[in-house]
Amino acid sequence: MFSDNPYNDVIAVCLVILVSYFFGIIARRTNIPSVLLLILLGIGLQFGLAAADITLGRNMFNMLQVLGIVGLIMIVLEASLDLTLTREKRPLIIKSFLIALLGLLGTTFLLTWIIHLFIVDDFFTALVYAVPLSIMSSSIILPSVVVLPEAKKEFMIYESTFSDILGIMLFYFLLDQAGNESTAAIVKNVTLNILLTVALSLIVSYLLILLVQQIRDKAKLFLLISMLILLYAVGKLFHLSSLIVILVFGLVLNNHERFFRGPLKRWINHDVLVGITEEFHTVTLETAFVVRTFFFVVFGMTLELDSLLDLNTALLSLAIVASIYGVRFVCFKIFGMKDILPELFIAPRGLITVLLFFGIPVMYQQPAFSSGILLYSILLTGIAMTVAMVLKGRSPDSVVEMNYRDFEALDREVERLKSQRES
Repeated sequence: MFSDNPYNDVIAVCLVILVSYFFGIIARRTNIPSVLLLILLGIGLQFGLAAADITLGRNMFNMLQVLGIVGLIMIVLEASLDLTLTREKRPLIIKSFLIALLGLLGTTFLLTWIIHLFIVDDFFTALVYAVPLSIMSSSIILPSVVVLPEAKKEFMIYESTFSDILGIMLFYFLLDQAGNESTAAIVKNVTLNILLTVALSLIVSYLLILLVQQIRDKAKLFLLISMLILLYAVGKLFHLSSLIVILVFGLVLNNHERFFRGPLKRWINHDVLVGITEEFHTVTLETAFVVRTFFFVVFGMTLELDSLLDLNTALLSLAIVASIYGVRFVCFKIFGMKDILPELFIAPRGLITVLLFFGIPVMYQQPAFSSGILLYSILLTGIAMTVAMVLKGRSPDSVVEMNYRDFEALDREVERLKSQRES
């Protein structure tokens, strides 16, 4: 990768993983997103390689794309395995879904207008650039909100998960429908695409779950992951919304009792599937951690830092970030939310934003759109989230928020505080 000696590369890979682990500890103690630390590590490596007169080459960008695709699948799969469909959580799920959808659409159209006004002449191209900047990063939010009260934490988990999934689907829908000039044709194609993909996803999910519980080989989890990645890649070749396959499979696996009812119930082994779900969740977490680590380090190594010195880039980035929080504030108020701190500022941009940015087809790429806007957006939203989390943790009203209507929720909060104090 970097040298002619493979042992040096192995040492470098292991050191990066170790450093990333310690960054995670620092993030939990300080509320500083580990993603920012990984990007800074990549920037530091960029300077170190330049000092040693080592060039990165095109292979680094190819690696970034591969890591991005695998990371995208792992993030959606990890997020879907966190979604528990219960009657009690239905209001929370609906509310977080609507806020995520409204926030995504509102931010997308506002950022499209800004980008179209100052950078890109073509409106559709501006829209393609706006979508990645409108998506929250669950890969940053999920490990960061563990210190919040239970209700706020669950809301942020659902909202960020829906933002990821909806944003990714919107981005690829736009690209797939780029050739259709008629709005009616786009709506028709998108509707048929979604219905067909959901139907195929349900069939595939049922078959995979019936298959995986029969496999006795210990390597079945990575076999299953390979099959899902294969289905994703094949689906993309046929212009299907492949991420729906990943999402539906995760939902069916984690909520198998709700999907296998009546006569279908006798076809599953509940105990076996519970064990598989727990193991699968661990594997996806570990894989997502490794992929996320190297993605952001490589991203930092490939950044063009000169773009950060441009005043227009900085001002435009500030306008974009201000728009993100403005739309978020309006969404919260529309749904009657009163206590909106620190949630208002928990809207970081991260892996999905970078991945989709690098996934923009050549025909829509605009040299006038500086990569510095991307980096500024990640840094500013990350810093804003860090400050909000730190200030909220120090404020006395965080104690008053422990207002529970049932003892189970109170018990969970007590256990969380105990484990937090012990760690």
